[in-house]
Amino acid sequence: TMANSKALLVLENFIGGKFVPCSSYIDSYNPSTGEVYCRVPDSGKEEVEAAVKAAKYAFPIWSSKSPLERSQILNKLADLIEHDLEAFAQAESKDQGKTITFSRTVDIPRAVYNFRFFASSILHHTTECTEMATMDCVHYTSRTPVGVAGLISPWNLPLYLLTWKIAPAIACGNTVVAKPSEMTSVTAWMMCKLLEKAGVPHGVVNVVFGTGTKAGEALVCHPDVPLISFTGSTLTAQRITEKSAPHCKRLSLELGGKNPAIIFDDADLTQCIPTTLRSSFANQGEICLCTSRIFVQRGVYSEFIKRFVAEAKKWKVGNPSDPTVDVGALISKEHLEKVRSYVKKAQAEGARVLCGEGVDSLALSSGNQKGYFMLPTVITEVKDESCCMQEEIFGPVTCVVAFDTEEEVIKRANSVKYGLAATVWSSNVGRVHRVAQRLQSGLVWTNCWLVRDLNLPFGGMKASGIGREGAKDSYEFFTEVKTITIKH
Repeated sequence: TMANSKALLVLENFIGGKFVPCSSYIDSYNPSTGEVYCRVPDSGKEEVEAAVKAAKYAFPIWSSKSPLERSQILNKLADLIEHDLEAFAQAESKDQGKTITFSRTVDIPRAVYNFRFFASSILHHTTECTEMATMDCVHYTSRTPVGVAGLISPWNLPLYLLTWKIAPAIACGNTVVAKPSEMTSVTAWMMCKLLEKAGVPHGVVNVVFGTGTKAGEALVCHPDVPLISFTGSTLTAQRITEKSAPHCKRLSLELGGKNPAIIFDDADLTQCIPTTLRSSFANQGEICLCTSRIFVQRGVYSEFIKRFVAEAKKWKVGNPSDPTVDVGALISKEHLEKVRSYVKKAQAEGARVLCGEGVDSLALSSGNQKGYFMLPTVITEVKDESCCMQEEIFGPVTCVVAFDTEEEVIKRANSVKYGLAATVWSSNVGRVHRVAQRLQSGLVWTNCWLVRDLNLPFGGMKASGIGREGAKDSYEFFTEVKTITIKH
């Protein structure tokens, strides 16, 4: 009804420094109530064409600025987002379903830090040089921005992951066309309102809202977008790879994970249990780095299970705007049904659900009855070949299984198609190094989880992606290198 739509937030595309209305829109839901609260442009070829044109036009101006000038603008943008941190945090929580505590302490501070980090790192890159005295030659490299970068970001950490792409792209002198997830577009739109004030020239950052199949596809297929950075599912990445192949595009793909936690007999459980609860259920388990396969050595298996389940039951699920809540709503009704279906499959295969879905009852306040909530769920007695141990569930579900030897657990941990992150718990330093070396994983955390130094490479092996991102890695991805030889 029209009366209702007046109250809805209506987003617009941001192209060439202006907000532009769209001819059609998609409904976006508030996951904690199950109600439509926002309308997002349903962009396609036309809108992407306009955004690419604006980005191409802005490229010579932006790329000719010095790294210092770009750095100052990135820092200004960081300050403006930080100034509005609370408004951004509230918006992210409402739009995504994550707890206000998580968006206040993780999402928005990290988005601010992404800009500050690349504003700093861009000032410290050096190029290589070699001399060949016998040939009277000196060789050196020079790096230049690539052009228009296509950036496609997911719904789980909306502003956090969008800025992790925008910051290095524009720091290096590229201009961008970004497409956030149609399910979580609000904070990207809010950021667009700050760009002019930060001094970002028109056309440097363009944001086109819409679905992957329409807006995303148009961006990936555009001949004037030489580079695509994507975070999302392996399935979508396959399509991006196929569609971009005829144009020989440069790709950075950060995909899913089925991340193991390996807990040895000598692990310090007082640290291990709270951290493993976080690594299983933080952000409703909707983080590509979450641990969903927990391998526990037999000597501590029963004690671990007992303590882990008792603590999991204490996690409070409910209205994300309540600061005492630990678990918010999942992103969508479809996603919640998909996550629940994995628990049902596990039970059908004879696994045991120790707490959570279908075992404990979830009490929700009246306003949240139709929201997409689920209790932290722990499954045990599940076979390695089960889909619950092989496929990324991306919800508050984790499987706990026993193992006997180091050799055996390495083999089992590696027996999935993914290879993004792993955690190892042990007080034996030699073992920690040994196991970390042999895990097929782009990141290995030992006796901790999600401690990130942005200087160092981030990314996965196998079906978890292609390429790495980080200070040096992102700089290399977002620039072209040229080798110049001078004979004197």
